[in-house]
Amino acid sequence: MRVLIACEFSGVVRDAFTALGHEAWSCDLLPSETDGHHYQGDVLDFLRWNPLHFDLMIAHPPCTHLAVSGARWFKQKQKEQAEALDFVRALMAADVPRICIENPVSVISGFIRKPDQIIQPWQYGHGETKKTCLWLKNLPRLTPTDIVEGREPRVHMMPPSPDRWKNRSRSYEGIAKAMANQWGNLNE
Repeated sequence: MRVLIACEFSGVVRDAFTALGHEAWSCDLLPSETDGHHYQGDVLDFLRWNPLHFDLMIAHPPCTHLAVSGARWFKQKQKEQAEALDFVRALMAADVPRICIENPVSVISGFIRKPDQIIQPWQYGHGETKKTCLWLKNLPRLTPTDIVEGREPRVHMMPPSPDRWKNRSRSYEGIAKAMANQWGNLNE
């Protein structure tokens, strides 16, 4: 299966699919933190000119102007929010048969549509809370794989730092493995 992980610099989700033998690509404006197929640039450009036809795309659009955690700044960022929503719509409309859009609780729910599923890291082996919404196209809902205790809001409580945004945006390995294991065999 050919898999595109859009808006991912960490390689976590890409590497989970690669480990199972899939041809997985990540794409981000930033370079990848790990070795593997990676296109550095705009994912919409990559989808337009790339001769590869992807079977599955998992997209992590930047949540800066979308997440409700930043609602107090929405009034001052209406243009940026409109552009972010247009980007999400373009990802949802991509010519890929199966698509997952992943984002925290956000305005996508009000302006585009409600998510198909809401997951938590503690359902996939990480003792943390971080409510994550999934908008699915031709994909089943993820089944929890390892429900654990702990349930601390680690990401929410991260102290300010220059890399805080990067650290908050990294995918959890348990969720990445669940995606690869559960969605990686849908073409069979």
